[in-house]
Amino acid sequence: MPAFSALSTARFQTIAIMNMHCDSLFDTSKLRSLARRALPALAAAFLLASSLWQVAMATTAPRVKFVTSEGEFVVEVYPDKAPKTVENFLQYVKDKHYDGTVFHRVISNFMVQGGGYDARYNEKPTRPPVPHEGREALAKGGDKNVMGTLAMARTNDPQSATAQFFINVRDNDFLNPTPIPPGDPVPRFEYQGQVYNNTPRARLMNAPQLFGYTVFGKVVSGMEVVHKIKAVPTGAGGPFPSDVPKSSILINSASLIK
Repeated sequence: MPAFSALSTARFQTIAIMNMHCDSLFDTSKLRSLARRALPALAAAFLLASSLWQVAMATTAPRVKFVTSEGEFVVEVYPDKAPKTVENFLQYVKDKHYDGTVFHRVISNFMVQGGGYDARYNEKPTRPPVPHEGREALAKGGDKNVMGTLAMARTNDPQSATAQFFINVRDNDFLNPTPIPPGDPVPRFEYQGQVYNNTPRARLMNAPQLFGYTVFGKVVSGMEVVHKIKAVPTGAGGPFPSDVPKSSILINSASLIK
């Protein structure tokens, strides 16, 4: 891989410098000087390796194109952050589950949600729920629930997400998973202004209100279409008393393009 090649080059450069001055290895002042000369090369190699890794991930992250009645947009998903969630989502894409579904919940200052109902509000059958990966994704450097990110929709049960997803149309910090501090019991934990002392770890790890929502991708093109969707008039529709587009926003197709 290029990243390892860059690192190896810097390593060999350092070895070469050391070999050229082997007669001075026991001179500590010269050794420090050699180290100072070698460190910039090593630091540059590590930075290059990191950049190449990020580029590699960007070029291999799967992308899905949504063709809707309001236009097209593309999302990129991250199996390195939320592998089970991404696998679940992509399997629904491959199964054509999303084709013919609608965005059935649209809140202009919050999010747009779809992937579960057809245009007649018949709920489509799904596979078993996918395990919640919100905290794990954040720990791996994944996105929070900020504008343009893609997350799994669910009920009050954190382990209930199946096929429905939503796109954040603003930063929704309150949807983010809550990290649990180390320790068992946890010496001190603060949530919504209240402090909990010496709380059993399992109690916090399993508290439904602390799970948040798993972010597993983001819109990389066509965000203007999402903004069009969020701006449509809404009201009652099907089994829902509010937030349903008055004119159906149909997902004509969702297909893997990369």
